[in-house]
Amino acid sequence: QVQLVESGGGLVQAGGSLRLSCAASGRTFIGFRMGWFRQAPGKEREFVAVIRYSTLSTYYADSVKGRFTISRDNAENTVTLQVAGLKPEDTATYYCAAQSRGSWPPTEEWQYDYWGQGTQVTVSS
Repeated sequence: QVQLVESGGGLVQAGGSLRLSCAASGRTFIGFRMGWFRQAPGKEREFVAVIRYSTLSTYYADSVKGRFTISRDNAENTVTLQVAGLKPEDTATYYCAAQSRGSWPPTEEWQYDYWGQGTQVTVSS
């Protein structure tokens, strides 16, 4: 059974940082692109960042560029999203997702094969 399990969310003041982690299990993720999305209350889920498997190339949404950093450890099947310079508008549930194949960069939900349950990030002003 494939599982993506996020952790690391919490309540933080504006300007603060968090380290979100996603642990993947249940199958091999060799070659998979790993991404992060987020969904704020009353809004649609939106793309945040994605990282390739072998080249470790990354792509970010404009809204987080320069503040968020995505990385992965292929040996451990984990992907991390370091979030810094947090703003109240970053408040959302953050989801990890895995894509087996497709065009680059994958920024749409339908492009991903597996999803985690999410971890909540709340930024107070």
